[in-house]
Amino acid sequence: MITSLWTAVSGMNSNSTSLGVVGDNIANMNTTGFKSSRAEFGDILSQAIIGTGSGQVGKGSYITNINALFTQGSFITTNNPTDLAIDGNGFFIVKDDGSTTASNSTYYTRAGNFNIDKGGYLVTSSGLRVQGYMATDISSSSLSSTSLSGNLTDIKTDMSISPAKETSKVDWKVNLNSSASIITAAFTLDGNGDGVNSDPANYNYSTSTTIYDSQGGSHDVTAYYTKTANNKWQVHYAYQQSTSSSTLTLATSQTLSGTGTTSTATDTSAVSGVTQTLVFNSAGNLVSDGTGTSVSASTEPSMSFNFLGGVQTPQKITFDFGKSINQGGSGANTTEQLAVSSQVLDVSQDGNSSGTFTSIAFDSYGKISATYTNGQTKVIGQLALARFNDPNGLKKDGANMFSSTPSSGDAIINTAQTSGLGSIDAGALEQSNVDLGSEFVTMITDQRAYEANSKSIQTTDEMLQTVIGLKR
Repeated sequence: MITSLWTAVSGMNSNSTSLGVVGDNIANMNTTGFKSSRAEFGDILSQAIIGTGSGQVGKGSYITNINALFTQGSFITTNNPTDLAIDGNGFFIVKDDGSTTASNSTYYTRAGNFNIDKGGYLVTSSGLRVQGYMATDISSSSLSSTSLSGNLTDIKTDMSISPAKETSKVDWKVNLNSSASIITAAFTLDGNGDGVNSDPANYNYSTSTTIYDSQGGSHDVTAYYTKTANNKWQVHYAYQQSTSSSTLTLATSQTLSGTGTTSTATDTSAVSGVTQTLVFNSAGNLVSDGTGTSVSASTEPSMSFNFLGGVQTPQKITFDFGKSINQGGSGANTTEQLAVSSQVLDVSQDGNSSGTFTSIAFDSYGKISATYTNGQTKVIGQLALARFNDPNGLKKDGANMFSSTPSSGDAIINTAQTSGLGSIDAGALEQSNVDLGSEFVTMITDQRAYEANSKSIQTTDEMLQTVIGLKR
C-alpha cells in the first residue's frame, strides 16, 4: 500500500515537470527562432509479484527525455537587411570573441536578429560574432560561385572606400534619323567664327554621357553626329578639359590615315578630332562603327581625352555602338538608322567615382554584398551554416544558443543550399514554432493527470486510516 503512495508521487512529479516544459514553451512563444520542447514519459521498472509477464505491477512514471522540436517556424518580414531566417535545415554559427568568456566558444542558433557593431562585425544581440567566409580568403575567380569556401572566420563588413575606376569603354545604342539632311560642311566647335570653341556647328544630332577619370572625377562628353552621305554618319567627341573651362576640346586619336585601325608603335601622329564613322545598310542595320572613313573598318577607335588636374592622361576610351555586321553580328538590335527621330536607346560605361560603404545585402545562398555610395557592389563573403545528425543531442545554453555534445555529433559546416542545408531569407525573422493551442491541451491533460495522481494519494491515505482503525 505504501508503494502506491510513491507511485502517485512519481506521477505528480512527472506531470509537474511536463507542465514546466509547457510553461517554458508559452513563455517563449514570442522568442525569435525558439524551438518548443516536449516532455516524454516512461514507466518505472515494474515489480514482479507473481512470476513474470502479467504478474508485474508498475511503480510509476518518470520523464525519459525532454526533446526540442526542430520544426520550421513561420517568418515575419522586417525589411531590416541584417535580419536573417533559415528556410529549412541548419543553424547560424556564432562565436564568442573572448571578451566575455575565456573559452572563445562556438554556439549555434536559429535566431537571425543580427546587427553590425562599432567594429563592423556582424553580431548577435548579445555580441557574439557571426561566422562565415570572407572574400579576402577566397580567390577572385570563385566569387561568382554560389558557394564559397576558405577559412571560417568572423563576418566583417568592408568599411573601406570603394576606389574610383576610370572609364575605358562606353556602350551606346542610338537611332539616327534616316530622313536627316546630308551635311557637306565640316564639323566645327567654333560655329560663329569668334575663335572660341564653344558653339559647335554642322551636325544633325548630339547626345551626352558622363565618364570618370582616374581619380573618380566626372566629365561630360558630347557626341555630335553628322550625316555625311546616305547611310553614313561621322561622330565627333567634345569635352571640357576641366570644370573651370568653358571651351570645348575634340578628342584625339593616334590612327593610320584612312585605315580605321589603331596606330603602331612607330606611328605617333595624334590626329585632332578623328571621327568615328557609322555605316548602315539599306535596311538601317549597322555595318561598321570603325574609325576614319573606311567602310570596312571593324575595330572601334580608341579616343584620347586629356583632362587637367593631375589625373591620368591621356585617357583612352572606346565608344561601342553594338556588334556590327563587320564584327560578325547581324547589325540589328544595336545602333540603327530608321526613319524616326534620333534618340538614345541605351547607354552605359564601365567607370565610376569613389564611394563609401552604405549597406550590406544577403542573397538566398548567404552571399554578402556591400553597397557603396557610387552605386558599386562587391561580394565580401558568405555566411556559414551548420547541421547535426542528432539536433536533439544539442545542449541548450540560453539566449537562443545551442552547443554541440557527443550526443549531437560534430557540426557539419557548409553554405546555404548545400549539404542538406536550407536557404537564407534576408529581411525576415523566424518566429518560434510554439503551437499555443497544443500547449493549452497539454497543460489541461497535465493538470488533470496531476489531480488524478493526488487522488491516488488521498485514496491510499484513507485506506491506511482504515487499517490503523482496526486496532482500538
